[in-house]
Amino acid sequence: MLTLPMCGLLKQLFPGVKIGFIGRTYTTPILKVCKHIDYIVNFDELSWFPEEKQLYEFNQFGADAIVHVFPNKKIAQLAVKAKIKYRVGTSHRWYNWLTCNRLLNLGRKNSPLHEAQLNIQLLSAIIAIKTPELSELSAYTGFERIEIPDAKIETYLSKTKFNLILHPKSKGSAREWGIDNFKKLIDLLPENQFNILVTGTQAEGNLMGDFLSNSPQITNLCGLLDLDELITLIAHADGLVAASTGPLHIAAAAGINAIGIFPPIKPMHPGRWQPLGKKVKIFVSDIPCEACRKSNICSCMLAISPQQVAQYIKEKVKSI
Repeated sequence: MLTLPMCGLLKQLFPGVKIGFIGRTYTTPILKVCKHIDYIVNFDELSWFPEEKQLYEFNQFGADAIVHVFPNKKIAQLAVKAKIKYRVGTSHRWYNWLTCNRLLNLGRKNSPLHEAQLNIQLLSAIIAIKTPELSELSAYTGFERIEIPDAKIETYLSKTKFNLILHPKSKGSAREWGIDNFKKLIDLLPENQFNILVTGTQAEGNLMGDFLSNSPQITNLCGLLDLDELITLIAHADGLVAASTGPLHIAAAAGINAIGIFPPIKPMHPGRWQPLGKKVKIFVSDIPCEACRKSNICSCMLAISPQQVAQYIKEKVKSI
């Protein structure tokens, strides 16, 4: 999600440019939605073939340049063998010194920049480019090829209530706000105004068993949607509450109210990972949180009040 603005910016600067995206199987539904991507390469599938076949496919791209946003040694080696003219990578990967001819000293861990800005900086190895301000980046996501809801998705959406998606878990990829806070949030939202949907994987649903079974006012969609369906549901809802997760970024890019709960700890803080969109609201404590750094539980994040979040959501309902 935070690589898509690179594509949009390139399309603006060079309208005739053709952009291919080398991704994984699970990212394909995301990439299909981006209007700036001309073709998608599923490297999970390609990696099963012999190297000769992989190289043949790389040669079919006819690429003039490759930018290694997420370093992968095998892809870097194939780019060399395919004789791609410009091969961009950071100097922080040893194999890039052997495979890239445009190296950038780009360190991410301690950078004050957002992840999407850091990605765009890679382009400076081949073109003169000014890194956009964070507020400008949402204009470049191109997250527009969204499916119309089918009958299945329509059954979950209300035509009279504010459709609010809660995504409490993160598959361990981010600090979480806590089930208790989500439960308190639900209790603060009038049932006659809100259609509350809870999303997540089946495994996450199992972890939230008591929460889901004891909250009759919610619709449990854990494990019931593939990523294509989840994107469609999110795009046609009114709001989503989550920690620093993929669904939060999808909600922001789709233009709905994306409400994120973040820790203030670098590099997990919103300055680095906040979603890109015009209706993004971030809740983050403004107190030092270093004591939580070595823990999986962030007390500063847990302390963010459900009342604060509920009040913000209620104001959004009034504005509709």
